[in-house]
Amino acid sequence: MSVRNDTPHTIPDMSSVALAVTDRMLHFELSVAYEVFDAAPVGVAAPWYDVSVCGSAAVQVGRFRLEPDHGLDHLRSADTVIVPAWADVDEDPPADLIDAVRAAHEAGARVASLCTGAFVLAAAGLLDGRRATTHWAHTDVLAARYPEVEVDPDVLYVDNGSVLTSAGKAAALDLCLHLVRLDRGSSVANAVARRLVVPPHRAGGQAQFVTAPVPARDDHPLADLLPWAVDRLDHPLTVEDLARQARMSSRNLGRHFRAATGTTPLQWLLTQRIRRAQELLETTDNSIDAIATATGMGTATTLRRHFNRTIGVPPDTYRRTFRSSSPRPGG
Repeated sequence: MSVRNDTPHTIPDMSSVALAVTDRMLHFELSVAYEVFDAAPVGVAAPWYDVSVCGSAAVQVGRFRLEPDHGLDHLRSADTVIVPAWADVDEDPPADLIDAVRAAHEAGARVASLCTGAFVLAAAGLLDGRRATTHWAHTDVLAARYPEVEVDPDVLYVDNGSVLTSAGKAAALDLCLHLVRLDRGSSVANAVARRLVVPPHRAGGQAQFVTAPVPARDDHPLADLLPWAVDRLDHPLTVEDLARQARMSSRNLGRHFRAATGTTPLQWLLTQRIRRAQELLETTDNSIDAIATATGMGTATTLRRHFNRTIGVPPDTYRRTFRSSSPRPGG
């Protein structure tokens, strides 16, 4: 099941991102967030995000010494605060970082943690009574230390609206792209993904630990099949169609899909159809019937049913909310 908000984001302009840093944070997740939010992809007009690095003093991040742009009190003025991975999960995070993250959320900031940054959010009380995740190797520790948190070890990220958490490493990138998608739309998030040469979307509810999250080799059994299917979403594709194209049995296809994507062929197809519908709702004035045809849903009724169940709102409401509440793709 996909993890999503109970209600769509309606913040009109999420333009500033503050990265909260302290000693013994991990450089990979910090770099991922900076790479996603610091520079607009080619073809996307300004304004883009205003990114700042905030810490109480010069910090040691991995083997690097980093000089923050601002103190931790600057977090209160940011639209989005991102807490990268915290290296020492057996120790309590610094009190000044905990207080600053809590104060930023109380001031209205959207707060997201990457990997073990969830321990900072939990220490600040932001995860009490909420569903959350972290790297699968540390979910048991998080659950034991903070029993008020509903820890889910089996998802890539959890979106609670104003508080978001991700699993480790690649899932941190998934969450950052998810934030761009919420703020700027699917087409812009896809442009960022293309610049980074990564898949444009992995749903938050996908399992953390799969054999191969995406086909990484040209000779992977699904390497040619997935682009082929994406180019034919307007067709009523079946598992048998996919198996025939892949030259394998339906049962064998299912095994490869589960290993590569963590889901079934039909669920993967449905996810691609919903994402295509989102892009068309964001970027065109096409009718719901036309979008249903273009995405292989057949009828507006079928599209509305699947869209509402997956995204949480009907297509018409999504279009109105996106266009009234989010910057247009391209700035």
